[in-house]
Order: sequence, then structure tokens, then C-alpha cells
Amino acid sequence: MKTVQLIKQNNKDWAYVGKQQQLNQPLVLVFGNRYMLESPSIYEEIKALFPDGHIVFGSACAEISSSTVNEDSITITAMEFEKSQFVIKTSNVLDADLDSFKTGKELVQQFPAEGLKYVFVVSEGSFINGSQLTKGMSSSNDDNLLITGGLCGDDTRFEKTLASYNENPKEGEIVAIGFYGETLEVTFSIHGGWTPFGPERTVTKSEGNILFELDGQPALDLYKTYLGDKAKDLPGAALLYPLNVKSDEEEQSIVRSILNINEDDNSVILAGDIKENSKVQLMMTNVDNIANASERAAKQALEYRKNKPEIAFLVSCIGRKLVLDQRVEEEIEEVIEVLGQGTTVSGFYSYGEIAPFHGEIACQLHNQTMTITLISE
Repeated sequence: MKTVQLIKQNNKDWAYVGKQQQLNQPLVLVFGNRYMLESPSIYEEIKALFPDGHIVFGSACAEISSSTVNEDSITITAMEFEKSQFVIKTSNVLDADLDSFKTGKELVQQFPAEGLKYVFVVSEGSFINGSQLTKGMSSSNDDNLLITGGLCGDDTRFEKTLASYNENPKEGEIVAIGFYGETLEVTFSIHGGWTPFGPERTVTKSEGNILFELDGQPALDLYKTYLGDKAKDLPGAALLYPLNVKSDEEEQSIVRSILNINEDDNSVILAGDIKENSKVQLMMTNVDNIANASERAAKQALEYRKNKPEIAFLVSCIGRKLVLDQRVEEEIEEVIEVLGQGTTVSGFYSYGEIAPFHGEIACQLHNQTMTITLISE
């Protein structure tokens, strides 16, 4: 596998990260600031760099490269596969009347099933129901296909997200890359590093991803009580205090970020579904816990591999970025140190991470996690 990385800061030219080399029909992942991806010439600009490239765009809260975390920029990772093949399929949730389950199911069904080893998903992140999207994707393949990826981001603006394949980025788009190859080896891991605190409460009223009541009391009122002075910074402050959710349907608890609030009905809007009768606790973390969790994820992803990974796809959460703040590079540095030289790192900070729980196959929507997928040919 050959790889090339470039980065473009605002009002500057493209700069190579590491060596420059010619690639043949590469997969080109383009993650970047939403404002910069809205440039009407962005697709033609990158097509000029990779005339025969398969170009996938995704807006991000920040981009991850082999050297660092990049913000207010665009980062390109281009890959030429020597023994493997890839197929790219798209769907638009706006065309599917916002039916996220159906969109996910039909998207994966587009792929030729024979020899399909792995699917990497770059999904719109503004109005998709990530829980239903991942359930739909898993339902189409009997839960035996590894699917990882993430929901695109728009930093802390939460205005809109963009994605596309071989065209200018647009709203509502979901791009899936299917990988094929006899010698292809793919492993993954996921870790959070958040700790529950405070009393455990029961979800007494919810609908989809909207939480109305905990223990019969308005959810937003309770949340504001816990946040105290920080309540004035909602909904942004909520990213620092996600919810730990346990349900009868899942063996493992899942973390849910609060993306928005509704003062009119005292509800909170989560990044994914929350079932009635689930048990909920607030969570908190610090810089060291986040960096340690990323290190553990990297070690776990390496644990049972036969070959050294050539490419690593990293998807981390905007909530982690907010906690890390000026030290955001630390969790990426931990991963790079574990993986060692020779592994190209590509990824982004997201509104939600897509991966199975460790030891499982069916993909799920996660929040506040570091998801690592390692690939070699």
C-alpha cells in the first residue's frame, strides 16, 4: 500500500505531510472544516491533484493525520491498494424521507456480497438518527460484516454537515466504502475513558432520540440542576457531561451525547435513541483518562493482528476534543506511539462514532469514544 497526505490551511497552498509520490487510482479521503468544504471549486481542486482518484469528502470538527490534529483546515489521505479492491456506494437521507434505518439497510445492500470484508462509513451528522442508521446497516448482512466509521461534524456550530463521493460536498449524504481482498486484515477497537457519577435514574418518557423524563421529572430541569452554573452554557456544556445508558436490550452500557435542548417541553435531544426504562447516569472525565483510553484502544486493536497495520482510521468525538482543548494532540500522539512508524493515520473528530462493541460484530452508534480500525493488505 502506498499513501500520501496533504494539508491545506486557510488561504495557503497544499502542503505534503511526509513524502510525495504518484498513486494509481487511489482512494482519497478528504476531511475538513465545513466552511472550507463549501468552496464551489473544492472538488475540481482535489481532482486536479488526483485525476484518477476516488474522492470521498466529509466535514469534521477537526482532522487527524499521521503527524497531528489539524483544525480550520482540510486534510487529504490518499491510498493506493496493491492487493485489495474497494467499491464506493452512496445514499442520501433526504431522498429516503429521513428514514435512517431504511437508508442504512439499503446502503449496505448495494455492495456485492461475495468477498466483502469491511465497510468504512462517512455519514452526514446533522439530522440522521445514528442509532437507526447503524441498526439498518447491521440488519442487511446478518451482523457478520465489520462496519466502522463516523458521523460528520461541524465543530461546535451544529449548523450542518457535508459529505460526498466524486462531487462537491452536500447535505444529507452518506458514503460507504466496501473493501475486498483475500489477504486483507482488518481489526478494530473502541474505548471511552468516561466515569459515571451521581444517582442512577430511570427513563420514564422518551421518543426516539428525545429524552423527556427521568424518574417522572422533566429531563432538562434535572440536567440543569446537576450542571449548576454551567447550565447557562447549554447545549455546549452538555458535551462535557454525557449520559451513560444501560438498557435490557444491550449487554454493555452505551454513552450518549446531548446535542441540543428544547426549553419549550423541557426535553434533551441525544445523538442516538434512548429507550424507556433504561437506566441513566451522568459521566465525566479528564485529559489523562481520555489519552489513556485512546492508548488502550490502539493496543487492543493490535492485539490479535498477524501483520503490521498499514493504515489506521481514527474517529474520535467532539466531546473528547472539548475536554482535551489545547492538549487535543495528546490522544492522537498516544495512538501513533503505540502503532509505531510505518502506519499512516487518517481520521476526524465527529458527532458520533460507528463501530461494534469490542468482541461483537453488529455496529452501533457511540459517543465520546475513540474508534480505531487497522488495515493491512
